[in-house]
Amino acid sequence: MSDHISGPRAISNPIADITDVYAFPSPERPDALVVVMDTLPFAKPTDAFSEGLIYRFRLRPLAPNTDDGAPFTPGERELRFDCVFEPPSRSEDGTFTQTGRITTPAGEVVEFRVNDEAGSAEHGVRVFAGVRWDPFILDAPAALKTIATGALAFTDPGAIFMDGKDVLGLVVEIDRALLGDGHLFGVIAETLTRGVFTVRIERVGRPEVKNMLLAPKQFDQVNRDIELRDLYNMEDGFHLEDGYLSAYRARLDANLAFWDSLDGTVDWPPVDGRHPLTELVLADYLVVDLDKPYQEAGSFLEIELAAMKGREHTTCGGRAVNDDMMDTFFTTFINAGNGPTIRDGVDASSRPASRTFPYLAEPNPEPPEKPEHH
Repeated sequence: MSDHISGPRAISNPIADITDVYAFPSPERPDALVVVMDTLPFAKPTDAFSEGLIYRFRLRPLAPNTDDGAPFTPGERELRFDCVFEPPSRSEDGTFTQTGRITTPAGEVVEFRVNDEAGSAEHGVRVFAGVRWDPFILDAPAALKTIATGALAFTDPGAIFMDGKDVLGLVVEIDRALLGDGHLFGVIAETLTRGVFTVRIERVGRPEVKNMLLAPKQFDQVNRDIELRDLYNMEDGFHLEDGYLSAYRARLDANLAFWDSLDGTVDWPPVDGRHPLTELVLADYLVVDLDKPYQEAGSFLEIELAAMKGREHTTCGGRAVNDDMMDTFFTTFINAGNGPTIRDGVDASSRPASRTFPYLAEPNPEPPEKPEHH
């Protein structure tokens, strides 16, 4: 749950709360891209998807950015895959049936049933939706203690917070032929209100941008009293408007400097007063290369960091479900890879994902109860 409770609106509308997003070349079908959106923190086996939401995946081809800042520039051509759901039909025992529909960029519609392990395949997409085991790998209390105390609080071993939580998982496997030319894509997932007038509730690219990099206020000397995450969620992830950019940049400059300080050295010295990773973070989408084969570990952020260093990337990038990418997150921001790996003490999910569709592990039939303070 790298993005759960990521702002007041997500807390008040948990059904629209995106907990994680993944994008990777299919290990089962190398000519396909898999995108995953997990929602509803602390889902129960009887929870259904909302008929009031659009669950949207957005993809854009990327080109190298020759200007200072983010390593890539998103193209104008956008590919959208929109999923919507009908109201569930419930039985007296609490079980339910629910139908969903996904619309491809070409306007073709594929219907599927929630919790159908086989999913549905047609018009170049294969879709699964249902309750699944939360796959996120992090000792979250230790990470939050690190922010609160200003000292690394990870232990070995660590523990996954409330291990065995469930989420609502939406998995879409996309034939590469649907994506047209190009091999390098940016991927964003969103939840939006469904109706004549749509409002973006949540959008997620990379994990923990909002909760680890935008949420802490105490280091920001410019906007210390402002909760920025709802504003950030409403933005178009491929094109941030000018209105709040200075606030996002000030918050990221301060918080990235905090993470860099934790090992006692400055591995990311400011450039013209700015943290050198701020623009990369603001280009908040997963970057995946479909010309590279599936790789389970070591691909997260590899494409972006390679571009910043002026070298060719070697992996598919994106984010695989079983990748312990939070170690990469902490190591990148704390020591820039110049020192030992910064581990949170948790290396794998207790119920790993598979390499076959629908990838996400089967749900916990008796998940732990949602804590009251959430």
